Amino acid sequence: MRPPIEPYEHGLLDTGDGNLVYWEACGNPDGKPVLIVHGGPGSGCSVNMRRTFDPERFRTILFDQRNCGRSRPHASDPATDLTSNTTHNLIADMERLREHLGIGKWLLYGGSWGSTLILAYAETHPERVSEIIITGVTMTRRSETDWLYRGVGRFFPHEWERFRQGVPEAERDGDLLAAYARLLSDPDQKVREQAAVDWVTWEDAVISLEVNGKPNAYSDRPADAVMALTRICAHYFSNDAWLEEGALLRDAGRLAGIPGVLIHGRMDMGSPLLTAWELAQAWPDAELVVVEDSGHTGSGTFRDAVMAAVDRFADS
Repeated sequence: MRPPIEPYEHGLLDTGDGNLVYWEACGNPDGKPVLIVHGGPGSGCSVNMRRTFDPERFRTILFDQRNCGRSRPHASDPATDLTSNTTHNLIADMERLREHLGIGKWLLYGGSWGSTLILAYAETHPERVSEIIITGVTMTRRSETDWLYRGVGRFFPHEWERFRQGVPEAERDGDLLAAYARLLSDPDQKVREQAAVDWVTWEDAVISLEVNGKPNAYSDRPADAVMALTRICAHYFSNDAWLEEGALLRDAGRLAGIPGVLIHGRMDMGSPLLTAWELAQAWPDAELVVVEDSGHTGSGTFRDAVMAAVDRFADS
């Protein structure tokens, strides 16, 4: 990755409904605009994300989605109401940020949950998108979340049973995600904390076979970040991300004319390659790059593929 860099500008964007969304700009103020869309949902941005794009050629914008990272109020506070934290409001936040910064079009870059949000934004505002780079493709369909929080358990039966045992017995054969959403909003701090630990322990199990990835990528975070991540994830996934089932794939034709690169690890257990392949079939201007030695958390080869895509779009 490129050397560390500090933002030349940052701020808090008032959404008008009680939320303040943190944003920052790095690199060249006159460079090609790019928006980094983080995953999770609820992960927030990291300082390493600043290092993906050449600071001489790009104006890199990062933002922490509602209620995580440096945005306020923070989801780790049980008093924080997540009602207004929806996919459609995040799309509106992105548009508000674009207008605030005076950007006409920007390249969108992100992965995992970030890819769902990128697709939702780009299909809503295709005229505002110059190119797209997606890593770890997801569309947050019910089939995908059911696989991640139930189906993939056939490879990790002991770990999945532990995840299942984390909710009350009466709910173990029902909607686990809704049950966890309730636990993560419980008035009892110990209940919330245990539910957060159980959630990230399961997420870590799913990536545990990735020899070239980062182990414990979910649990190896500060306690408040873990709480925000798990609470927001449960909030989104138990509500199907407020997206009509299959809508992002159905409406992929709206991306026509937008060049894209989809980079996906063949060994991604949590987000199987099929999703990326389906999107590539429906989006004629996208290229699918399959990285053989990578899972969901990447590898050196995966990083090289990202950098190659970034360089390809630097001067376009």
